[in-house]
This record gives sequence, structure tokens and C-alpha cells, in this order.
Amino acid sequence: MSFFNKFFNKEKKEDLDKGLEKTKDGFFSKISKAVAGKSTVDENDLDDIEDALIASDVGLQTTIKIIEKLEERVAKDKYINTSDLNNILKDEISELLAENNTIDLESFIPKKPENGPYVLMVVGVNGVGKTTTIGKLAYQMNKAGLKVVLGASDTFRAAAVNQLKIWGERSNTMVVEKGQDADPASVAFDTLKSAVAQNADVVIIDTAGRLHNKINLMNELTKIKNVMKKVIPGAPNDVMLVLDASTGQNAINQAEAFTKATEVTCLALTKLDGTAKGGVAIGITDQFKIPIKYIGVGEGKEQLQLFNRKAFVDSMFGA
Repeated sequence: MSFFNKFFNKEKKEDLDKGLEKTKDGFFSKISKAVAGKSTVDENDLDDIEDALIASDVGLQTTIKIIEKLEERVAKDKYINTSDLNNILKDEISELLAENNTIDLESFIPKKPENGPYVLMVVGVNGVGKTTTIGKLAYQMNKAGLKVVLGASDTFRAAAVNQLKIWGERSNTMVVEKGQDADPASVAFDTLKSAVAQNADVVIIDTAGRLHNKINLMNELTKIKNVMKKVIPGAPNDVMLVLDASTGQNAINQAEAFTKATEVTCLALTKLDGTAKGGVAIGITDQFKIPIKYIGVGEGKEQLQLFNRKAFVDSMFGA
């Protein structure tokens, strides 16, 4: 059985290829220009390749790591041919993702703790697709046979509660809410109490996407976590940061702010289908050592995919 037959159906593979098309075209057009007309790559060409990687939003620190590997190969062989260059880049990116605990997930079903439902707290700034990602995730988990409860703890933004309720209706998922301006921690507490009473499998808590005051953000997220622990010791099981891939380096800035405010355990990257900056996925995982768990490659409910580094790299390199 081939890799893609095992983990991806044809439609999902096509969605991933299409979603990464702009990134692939932008990435390889820059690399191609750097080595245009050359059959081999030597030390003099590495600066151009470095510029191409940085321009693709791979990030400076991660680019330096990749270039150092290329330098080792060039120093050993004196030069490398252009087809070898693609293979080396592909291998190095795969290894970077593996080093940072990004694993090839096979199912939307999380491991349920013995003391209650699996609890996921979702953080991220407004506009990155946080609530939409929660709705799509609830849909996928329901489809997998799980009982999911959503908590509308983003009570700061006027449309957030209503948006989550709409996604709850679309995915046939219960939403616990108290309306705008309610205490976010109180909503989280009630959500977990309700989920435990109903023997739910999964709880997903939406939170406010504010970065204007990092101290207040930290205090609010800490309060939500502490309140949840009163209902289910050890909750949340994961804190997921949602980032908009199309913002490139700004997504890295957001990751820096949120990792200082709370312990982020996994990432979701949205809007990969609308950007040529998908290389930021490589830089973010390398810089923060946080695995990517989900990626959004389209607007449809089915187009939130489990992140699979092998499939991602193959699609990015057009394999």
C-alpha cells in the first residue's frame, strides 16, 4: 500500500497540492532563478539560495541551518548538481519538522484521558481563522464519531459567540455560551461541567484574540486554565495556537507573543491556499519547537487537514 493510499484519499491529496501551489511556485521560482542556467551549485551560489529561502518566509534562523547543511555538502563534494539541491532541501526540511516533534497524524481522534474528556484550548489573534478552525475541527471530530462540546470563551469580540454558534449548528455540536462580555473563565468552567455531565469525548474552548496588552492576555489565559483544572485536573490537555500562514513573518511574531503568554503545545496554520508564504510553517516549527497539528487548505469543512510532514513536503516540492 502506498503512502498516499494509506493516509490520504485522492481528494485530500489534491486539496493539499492545490493549497500549497502558490507556495511551491513562489519557492521554486526563487530557487530556480538562483541557479538558472547552471548544472552545478558551488559556494558562490549559496548566497542566492539563502536569499531565496528567506524571501519564501522560511525565516533567517532556519535558513541558516539549511544553508549550513548545503555548505557541508558542497565542501565535501566541491559542488552539487541542481537535482541534488532539490533532494537535499527536501530532506533537510523533513528532518527539521521531525526534530520539532511534528508527527504524521492519521486520525482526528485524540487520546481521551481517564478522568474526563480531552480538553483543547485554542488561542490566536482576531482574523486568523481561529473560530472557523474550531468549527471545522468539531465537524471532523463529530464525523469521526466523537461527542464534542464547544465553549464560547471569546466574549470580547462582538461576533465571536454568534460565529461559534453558527459553526455549532453546521457541525451538529453543542455550544456553551453566556453572550458577549461574560467572564471567559466562567464560560470555560460551565463548558467543562456540561461536558463531564454528558460524558463528552472532546471539549474545545475558544478564547479572545487580543495582543494589545500581553500581561492581561497572560492573566486571562492563566485564569481560564486554572478554572478548568477545578473541573478536570490536568486540563487543558493541549493549547493550540492558530496562525494565518498568509501573514508570513508576522505569524512568527504572534507565535513569540503567545508562547510567552501561555504554554502552547501545538499549532494550526490557516489560509495556506491563499498564500505563497507557506514556508513559514518550516520556520515556526524550527524556531519555537512546537509541532503543527492541523492546516487549512481551503474554505470547506473537509479542507482542514491533519498535518502530515511527508505529504506537506512532497506537495511543496511537487512530488
